[in-house]
Amino acid sequence: MHKIELICYAGSLACLKAALNSGADSVYVGGESFGRDTLSQEFSREDLIEGIKFAHENNKKVYVTINLLPHNKDFDKFKEFLNDLNEMKVDAVIVSEPGTLITVKQLLPEMKIHLGNVSNVYNYETANFWHNQGADRVVISRELSIKEIEMMRLKTPESLELEAYVHGPIVMSYSGRKLITSYLESKGKDDYSSKKRYNLAEEKRQGQYCPVYEDEAGTIFFASRDLCMIEYVDKFIRAGVSTLTIEARLQDENYINTVVPIYRKAIDDFYNNNFEYNCSEDMLETLKNATTRKHTTGFYLDETIDYD
Repeated sequence: MHKIELICYAGSLACLKAALNSGADSVYVGGESFGRDTLSQEFSREDLIEGIKFAHENNKKVYVTINLLPHNKDFDKFKEFLNDLNEMKVDAVIVSEPGTLITVKQLLPEMKIHLGNVSNVYNYETANFWHNQGADRVVISRELSIKEIEMMRLKTPESLELEAYVHGPIVMSYSGRKLITSYLESKGKDDYSSKKRYNLAEEKRQGQYCPVYEDEAGTIFFASRDLCMIEYVDKFIRAGVSTLTIEARLQDENYINTVVPIYRKAIDDFYNNNFEYNCSEDMLETLKNATTRKHTTGFYLDETIDYD
């Protein structure tokens, strides 16, 4: 049976080192310029260089997101950015639309290309399309069930890696505009402050609050619950997923030091126990205590399980 990769999001150099030291095989980050990720502006060029060096010394990998979409006038600068990443020996870039993918393929034909979750890969035909365009990996839409993922694996070549998110905040929507600032200005309120917490309150489902965050890159909306699939790690592996991803946006290294080892243990237990896996209550309880936010299984199962 194939060996699965455990990847964790890192919003800073400290988080990168924490993730890799805690058992992650790789991390994905947002760097400066086109790689800057909303909510994570702590990765300077120098941090990225140090992080890649640290990872490679420990036989780990670093992937860089490219999710600020270039306009026509930006491509010269974008190519400079790509060449810089290549010189740093980044292990792969994560793109989200055709223009950036084609540019990477033409400029750096040896660079590994991953297609990010915002590209909405819902079916095997879409996955095969992107693979034919040069993507080595696609991130599966979180709206798919594990059964649908299994079908996707059967209908796609083994050379295409499938990545699935299994833990952390669930992004519901992203906008490149400063929506909170615009709203506050229209109401004559104070300017947006990153030190304040903003939530979208649902009118019909009282008590459920969806965090909303904004920075120079835009606005991002999260679901009211975080994803937690620790009880079903074996099902993802059996379905043929190549990579399990921990989303650690909005979290510090303490959170990463708690969550990553639990998933590392789950994966190792599966392989070390003749492909059998049972999630212990202690593992689930540790993840519950890692955050004040409640957990859910999202759309992966036939019926959603919400953990209290």
